[in-house]
Amino acid sequence: MEQAAQQIADILEQAGIPYTLKEHPPVYTIEEMEALELDKIAPIAKNLFLRDDKKRHFYLVVLPGDKRADLKALRLALQSKPLSFASPEDLMALLGLQKGAVTPLGILRDTQHRVELVLDQELLELPLIGVHPNTNTATVWLPPQQLSKLISAHGNPIRIVEMAQKKTLG
Repeated sequence: MEQAAQQIADILEQAGIPYTLKEHPPVYTIEEMEALELDKIAPIAKNLFLRDDKKRHFYLVVLPGDKRADLKALRLALQSKPLSFASPEDLMALLGLQKGAVTPLGILRDTQHRVELVLDQELLELPLIGVHPNTNTATVWLPPQQLSKLISAHGNPIRIVEMAQKKTLG
């Protein structure tokens, strides 16, 4: 098992959080995750690393893989300045993650507590969600309520919001 995944497994075990971890080829998008058909275990979360236009506030937004984020609506919900995707450099500097490995578990690396976790309300209604364990070569499934408690205990702010509509087909 890759070191990053093992570190997360150790943290989850120490916290008494039940989980399932599965290694797989590297993936960089939610579409690549869907192609692996890992969502048969439980839904896979989509993760977006965003910042405001002044680079004063950073947000890790977690939503169901079948939803799209409306950044304008999210900006209003967060009472934020305009939002955009943070740079790969910001992602590495704040969370020690590379593009494709974005995960709420990366917030455990945020020693300055600069990143706010933003969870879609719908995720908290699920028994399990799948996220990367700080590497895009594995997925870990865990209860979203336990994930929220773990991040909160780490000291990062958490906000629960209602995201945009589900994707439509056609």
